[in-house]
Amino acid sequence: MLERIRIVLIGTSHPGNIGGVARAMHNMGLADLALVAPRCEIITQDSISRASGADHLLHQASVHATLEEAVADCTLAVGASARSRTLPWPMLSPRELADRLPGECQTPDSRVALVFGREDSGLTNAELQRCHAHVHIPTNVDFSSLNLAAAVQVLAYECRMAWLSQQDAVPASAPDADDELVPHEELERYFEHLERTLIAIEFHDPAQPRQLMARLRRLYLRARPEKMEMNILRGILSATEKAAGKR
Repeated sequence: MLERIRIVLIGTSHPGNIGGVARAMHNMGLADLALVAPRCEIITQDSISRASGADHLLHQASVHATLEEAVADCTLAVGASARSRTLPWPMLSPRELADRLPGECQTPDSRVALVFGREDSGLTNAELQRCHAHVHIPTNVDFSSLNLAAAVQVLAYECRMAWLSQQDAVPASAPDADDELVPHEELERYFEHLERTLIAIEFHDPAQPRQLMARLRRLYLRARPEKMEMNILRGILSATEKAAGKR
């Protein structure tokens, strides 16, 4: 299960924080680190020092230009945030997230991304809307700011506790191929197809979006479509485009 959990850091500005995250991950048995548009060097004396023996995670970390690239193969993406600032999104506590992980990581193709934002500004609304759910660490309201590595440590600990609780459990049977969840890359293609179709039938006006696509994104991310369901949805869109063209 732990091998299927990816820590994603967006726009990290200090190499020491990346090193601290690597240490927190290695402490809890996580090894998949992805960096999105880092604003600093990754391998430095400071990052290696802060990693405290986990610097191999720094050397093997993947680097991506966008969040979409980093989570393309993920079946669940969860963004660490206090609250969505424009549109409410499904919100989990760290323990609730951990309780979901065994079920989310059943198949070899399963990947769970835990997404963390910039030290100074966190995740943007657009990035939050690319996550199925958000996770909020309930800190002291009078002093709520967490160091990036500390935030990762909290969630990594919950991941490990969930993994330990499953060691003596009877493994669940793997779902059929058609029942597997759609990875993030396919979802993004669907959202592009959906928006294109809605524009074609004049249901959606990009000049006056009124958060339509954000609300539809929230709906489908909450629904967690399976591969066969996604094939049906894409087929409906294609048929709609064809009918609209004839009309």
